[in-house]
Amino acid sequence: GKVVSMHYTLQVDGKVVDSSEGGEPLQFIQGMGHIIPGLEHQLYDMEVGQSKSVTVPPKEGYGETDEAAFMDVPRTAFPDNVPLERGTELELRDQSGHPVYARVDTVTDENVRLDMNHPLAGKELHFDVKIAGVRPATDDEVSHGHVHTGDHQH
Repeated sequence: GKVVSMHYTLQVDGKVVDSSEGGEPLQFIQGMGHIIPGLEHQLYDMEVGQSKSVTVPPKEGYGETDEAAFMDVPRTAFPDNVPLERGTELELRDQSGHPVYARVDTVTDENVRLDMNHPLAGKELHFDVKIAGVRPATDDEVSHGHVHTGDHQH
């Protein structure tokens, strides 16, 4: 149960999609499933100040693209102000009212095909990581399952 602080840059298909550069490092408790398994396993032997490049295949990242996660919706179900073009991100609600994110995949005269997969599903993830700090997790952090920072300590 160690709290690891790391700076990271994530590239997918040669483009940076996420990075902590210029901000605070990402903090997580090892073994709690806070970060994708394919990255966490690569960090175990690293020490503070060490850098590493890690490539994570889809199955150890956000999963393969799930063909069952596509849905056809009648075009008439969308308000006129929604741009119906490939890549448009939408926030929908499931039957329980929870937010579900989808992207427009294809549009025909009658239907809009939505992709409910995680945006990074099926993608190989390229991380550049640098360990900024490692410390033991407090009992509170372990029992709460997340890192406490700054003023949130009890």
